[in-house]
Amino acid sequence: MSDYPTPPFPSQPQSVPGSQRKMDPYPDCGEQSYTGNNRLAGKIALITGADSGIGRAVAIAYAREGADVAIAYLNEHDDAQETARWVKAAGRQCLLLPGDLAQKQHCHDIVDKTVAQFGRIDILVNNAAFQMAHESLDDIDDDEWVKTFDTNITAIFRICQRALPSMPKGGSIINTSSVNSDDPSPSLLAYAATKGAIANFTAGLAQLLGKQGIRVNSVAPGPIWTPLIPATMPDEAVRNFGSGYPMGRPGQPVEVAPIYVLLGSDEASYISGSRYAVTGGKPIL
Repeated sequence: MSDYPTPPFPSQPQSVPGSQRKMDPYPDCGEQSYTGNNRLAGKIALITGADSGIGRAVAIAYAREGADVAIAYLNEHDDAQETARWVKAAGRQCLLLPGDLAQKQHCHDIVDKTVAQFGRIDILVNNAAFQMAHESLDDIDDDEWVKTFDTNITAIFRICQRALPSMPKGGSIINTSSVNSDDPSPSLLAYAATKGAIANFTAGLAQLLGKQGIRVNSVAPGPIWTPLIPATMPDEAVRNFGSGYPMGRPGQPVEVAPIYVLLGSDEASYISGSRYAVTGGKPIL
């Protein structure tokens, strides 16, 4: 078992959406450690927010498990190119799809371009998210509230709706929720509300799609060390990130990736409508 970093961490303010290349300590996305076992051989995956953090870890794991990967991201081109390099190093194809998921047309475009390149989508991972920390309701701008919902939950609806005709029986949709769906942080009010919506949307969609043979699940990470943290949270929160959880540290993206592999694989053929916690010991009941 790896000896992962524990807080306190250095001060490292960043602008939104954040860059993985600037983080200290550098997040572990499995670049040197994840070993594949051919569990996703021949599958096609579309992953949003895959330039860095959890999305990068999932992309690397999927490629090493035998899947070709389409990577949707906002505008972090350097980080996205680094993810693509690891996917290609695993011998798999990689498609880069930059743009803003808060825009309806872009949600449609990433699906259409993935299908044009690969012919179908076997695994859809809706992982992209936006958050900002605020200590007062009055500090939340109306446009920011709308952007948070458009990026975090409305985009998932739009992408799923567009992708379904190109998903064969046995396909898998995996949505990234959060421990905030169960235990909302008051300083992340808009973000937490969207994560609760994702958990609910996932549970309902699983029931709608069961007879089509398409599974839908969500993953609820706890504090994971990704660029979103230094880019959107106060310095003191970043310094002590994850210290209040039972394991006393934040999780690394590579520690979240295995559940996405399981849920995307045929091994999970009867798993649908569920939410899986990756929270370093904090229960979701």
